[in-house]
Amino acid sequence: MRRTALWLFVTAALASPAFAQAQAAPAPAYTLTGNFALVTDYRFRGISQTYKEPAVQGGIDYVHSSGVYLGTWASNVSGNQYPNGASLEWDLYGGWRKEVAKDLSLDLGGLYYYYPGSKIYNINPADGSSTKPDNFELYAGLSWKWLSVKYSYALTDFFGIKNETFGTACQNASTGDPTDCFGAAPGSSKGSGYLDLGANFEVAPKTNVIAHVGHQTVRNYGELDYTDYKLGLTRDVSGWVVGAAVVGTDAKKGWYTACEAGNPTSCKKLGETTLVLSVARSF
Repeated sequence: MRRTALWLFVTAALASPAFAQAQAAPAPAYTLTGNFALVTDYRFRGISQTYKEPAVQGGIDYVHSSGVYLGTWASNVSGNQYPNGASLEWDLYGGWRKEVAKDLSLDLGGLYYYYPGSKIYNINPADGSSTKPDNFELYAGLSWKWLSVKYSYALTDFFGIKNETFGTACQNASTGDPTDCFGAAPGSSKGSGYLDLGANFEVAPKTNVIAHVGHQTVRNYGELDYTDYKLGLTRDVSGWVVGAAVVGTDAKKGWYTACEAGNPTSCKKLGETTLVLSVARSF
């Protein structure tokens, strides 16, 4: 009789809303996650950052329940493109992201691209002057289910592009028209912008199609404007996400070419269409 009464009490308690609420784990105030990836080519907005060579990448993200987030991410880059430094890109970012309507999220934030030690010697470096390629952008984005749109706006000279570094610059003679040059003082590239349209949807369990098209404008340097695209698949394999994507641009080859110092036969067209393979994991 006592066992029966006790069982009835426990059963009733388990069924009661008060007990269910007491047993429900409270939502954490924040989450802290990390990520790691290997890629065959680090493409930023369609342009290779690693001289078309592989990259090791990783980052950490802090997300508060209020929607505020902070993060950092890093990747190796090519010393041919970011000379005189650590051949490293280190990103620092933060912002606010929240669902503002059913399935619709708003994302506002800023991102600083830092290249430790890297400097670009100015076109007329008689005094040894140089420019850092570091860049700071603000961005605003919307996402709805599997679709997203985002716009980034540069508050600094866009990766060091200004009169001192690009005034009188011409296309690479081996890949473009060497007579296609800028004037002596085109101006500042502050205010450059990038529009990013993306889609990521599941086509089978743990298998997603990813698609993207973007357009980069470089203020006062219209010859550098271009459109990039990406189409690929990702597959979750025991927590590891493997991917393959076709990435390319319509960027003018002569403006987006890099060469090894003192070796003009080593030049590579950085915006050419390629297949990028990747493996990534979050933890």
